Amino acid sequence: MIREYSYEQRIEFCSNPVAKKLLSICKEKQSNLCVAADFTSSNALIAFAELVGSEICMLKTHIDILHDFHPNTIKKLQELSHKENFVIFEDRKFADIGNTVQLQYQGGPFKMVEWADLINAHSVVGPDIISALKNIGLSSNRALLLLAEMSSSGTLAKEEYTEATLKMAEQHEDFVIGFICLKKISNNPKWIYFTPGIQFANDKDDLGQTYQTPDSAIKAGSDIIIVGRGIYQAENPKQAASEYRKAGWSSYAFSLSS
Repeated sequence: MIREYSYEQRIEFCSNPVAKKLLSICKEKQSNLCVAADFTSSNALIAFAELVGSEICMLKTHIDILHDFHPNTIKKLQELSHKENFVIFEDRKFADIGNTVQLQYQGGPFKMVEWADLINAHSVVGPDIISALKNIGLSSNRALLLLAEMSSSGTLAKEEYTEATLKMAEQHEDFVIGFICLKKISNNPKWIYFTPGIQFANDKDDLGQTYQTPDSAIKAGSDIIIVGRGIYQAENPKQAASEYRKAGWSSYAFSLSS
């Protein structure tokens, strides 16, 4: 796929500050790499973020799997995000009625709206979930991703579902900045595409997770590649992060020059 616009050029099409910041980081760090930090220990999460922070544009967390969560965990993550210049994406996958998701987003022990630059939600609930989250997050300069496609085999998030998700996003472009998806789903340059399930080995695991390579994802129109086990289970995670960053950026650069 040939890209019509660079990350830098697409900033002007974006209205949300998180989208502008993320695209700026991509350009500055020459990185379109998001690392999924699926750790159950706060110390392990922080240590990993310190290790790979210089290579990434975004850190993806699952804060509710930490067995020892403490507000200091968030404080340290925020300090690292400022020091190493990356955004924090809490992969919460909201999927409930408006009142409930508002309570989940701003309350409980995690108070995600206070620190997560990005969250995401399933569109199966309908457009009211976007409105509910926007009512909480927009004033705090936060942003939302919608799950338009998923990398699990047998997923129902495809075709008509994907089209309906895109239509919902278009009604909230000040808060929704893009999609979790496997490929580019619109020609509008304001949308940012985030693709999970990235590994150098194009395969699948025994729980239905299918993988793409960095190059195949970028060629399909992805903007941000999300790598998990390929980095955090590597013998040398920092080196692995560097290799994925270089591969993702090389594919992106080639797509501009083709």
